[in-house]
Amino acid sequence: MPGSDTPRSTTMSGPGVPFRFRDRSEAGRRLATRLAHLGDEKPVVLALPRGGVAVAVEVARALHAPLDLVLVRKIGAPFQPELAVGAVADGGRVETVINPDVADFVPESWIGEEKVRQLREIERRRAVYVGDRPRVPVAGRTAILVDDGIATGATMLAALRSVRRARPRRTVLAVPVAPLDVLSELRVEADEIVCLQAPNPFDAIGAFYEDFHQLDDAEVVHLLDEASRTRPTAAPSSNDRAP
Repeated sequence: MPGSDTPRSTTMSGPGVPFRFRDRSEAGRRLATRLAHLGDEKPVVLALPRGGVAVAVEVARALHAPLDLVLVRKIGAPFQPELAVGAVADGGRVETVINPDVADFVPESWIGEEKVRQLREIERRRAVYVGDRPRVPVAGRTAILVDDGIATGATMLAALRSVRRARPRRTVLAVPVAPLDVLSELRVEADEIVCLQAPNPFDAIGAFYEDFHQLDDAEVVHLLDEASRTRPTAAPSSNDRAP
């Protein structure tokens, strides 16, 4: 269960015609306005690379919050790599989520081997993206997890559970777009959900962006370097720390 007694809540735009964001930066700025109420909580913003970084940079800037990563990798099926058997995340603690509906058709040995491969890729990405910069402390703080959208929810589920093991005071899931049914499933994992639109039926995430190009490692590094030059350095007060 989430690590606070605050009631879980979901905030999203009401029904209407789905709209397209110009790009991830615009989505991040729009999302930041819906998260303004969290500014006084001295939050930490945690991005899911790669696409989530471009959204999270805008949120962190608006909230004057430090930015860090939750590195998540899908565990794909051997017969269809895009089909998620599960996901593995490292947000300070390694967390694995398995989709039993798919895993029943995949050899257990494959899942174990693929998990090892994806953890290696996570370590490679951390070395490339942040180098030797220390992780931003999460314990006792409001952690805002940001991505550019949610499709099946497997990677975000792994990310939320990984971050919760680092003992934040509250967890907030913040995305520009996601399916309503997936958000409903994730409500038990986060203290608060903020989503700008949850259309039904739901198309691919990219359908809600005019520019949804695949960010490469160089773009991610540039965004993180830019954020690190202006990120707050103050540590949370003793009243904000986990017991």
